[in-house]
Amino acid sequence: GHIAYHGDGLLFCGDTLFAGGCGRVFSGTFEQLSDSLRRIAELPADALIYCAHEYTLANLGFARWVEPENAALLQRIREDREKRARGLPTVPSTLALELATNPFLRTDVPDVVRAAEKWAGRSLSGHREVFKALRQWKDRDYD
Repeated sequence: GHIAYHGDGLLFCGDTLFAGGCGRVFSGTFEQLSDSLRRIAELPADALIYCAHEYTLANLGFARWVEPENAALLQRIREDREKRARGLPTVPSTLALELATNPFLRTDVPDVVRAAEKWAGRSLSGHREVFKALRQWKDRDYD
C-alpha cells in the first residue's frame, strides 16, 4: 500500500524499495511487489532513490548471503560501512547501484536465481517466483 513519486531524477518510494532491499509483504501479494519493483527498475539508472528507512547495512548483509561473490556488492558494503561509521546516511542510493547490488532487483541474474532455488529446494519459474523465494528467505532466516 505505498505510492512512489518519480520526477526530476528523484524517486521517493516509501517502503517499496530500500537501499539494498525491499519492503515486506504485509498486504497485497508477492507478485504485486515484484511487479512494482520491475517497474522501478525501468526508470533511468541515474535516478536517486529515497526510501523510508536506513536499513542499508542489514539489507546488504542478506544480499551477501545471496551473492557472496558480487564484487559491486562487496565494494558497496565497504563504502556504506564507512559512511555509517562517520555518521553519514547511505540514502539516497542510485538505481544503477541498486540494479548492481540489490537481489530483489536482480531476480533474472543467474547467481541470484541459483541461490533462491537452493534455498527453496526446487526450480523456480520466472522472476516472480525468484522474488517470492528471496523475500521469504529473508523473512524467515535473516530478519
